[in-house]
Amino acid sequence: MNHLYEKTTKTTEVYKGRVIELQIEEVELPNGKTSTREVVKHPGAVAVIPITKEGNIVLVRQYRKALDKVIVEIPAGKLEQGEDPLHSAKRELEEETGYKTEKLDFIISFYTSPGFADELIYMYFTDTLKKGFSQTDDDEFLDVLEVNLEEAEQMIKDQVIHDAKTAFAIQYLKMRELRKS
Repeated sequence: MNHLYEKTTKTTEVYKGRVIELQIEEVELPNGKTSTREVVKHPGAVAVIPITKEGNIVLVRQYRKALDKVIVEIPAGKLEQGEDPLHSAKRELEEETGYKTEKLDFIISFYTSPGFADELIYMYFTDTLKKGFSQTDDDEFLDVLEVNLEEAEQMIKDQVIHDAKTAFAIQYLKMRELRKS
């Protein structure tokens, strides 16, 4: 057995909602003692870095209740049960921004908060956008904006962009630009 592994001995479901589940897991620690872990189960998500033919980044501005503030993010959304991440990314891009694409390049997947949640985000890039129709969910309100890389970097400094996936996306774009020069 791995010397860092925690064996789950009991799982108690505390809450099951539309987006997340909360479980309390009793674990046996590597030293033989026991502890509890609060674990948020999430179906996973997708995020897209969309670039217009003019070279601007398409972002969405929306209110986030957990933060109690409006922030700017790359388009993203939750995976539906059994949904392919690539299909989900195309769907979320069009729903949130009104842009469509046939070509998405997979960049990376990463866990958002591995200390307490199992959410895995799949991130894609596209610079082949076509105008489609925005159709946000009934409980989703957002503004679409297009900014250049320098403006996005300033938004990070000003904490207007204040989430990890979008900050990662901006750094990815910056590195991409540096490789071109």
